[in-house]
Amino acid sequence: MRIQEIPLRDIIRPLYRQNDQAKVQALMESIQAIGLQEPIDVLEVEGKYYGFSGCHRYEACTKLGHETIRCHVRRAPKSVLQMHLA
Repeated sequence: MRIQEIPLRDIIRPLYRQNDQAKVQALMESIQAIGLQEPIDVLEVEGKYYGFSGCHRYEACTKLGHETIRCHVRRAPKSVLQMHLA
């Protein structure tokens, strides 16, 4: 696993999740004050990035207008991606 800055627009979020907007707001304030402390996790499958966790951090960074987000990147085959989508 490696840590990498990835453009937010390049991260595919295939599963919808309703975020707690109070938590998103609190994260936005924290990120503005001290930066993103914990990278989100993404799977890299055939050169594409898929995000399944870190939904609140992803939304907070998006709302703040960030172009990239720090990620823990794990390469995986399509079979692992399919397990996440099942």
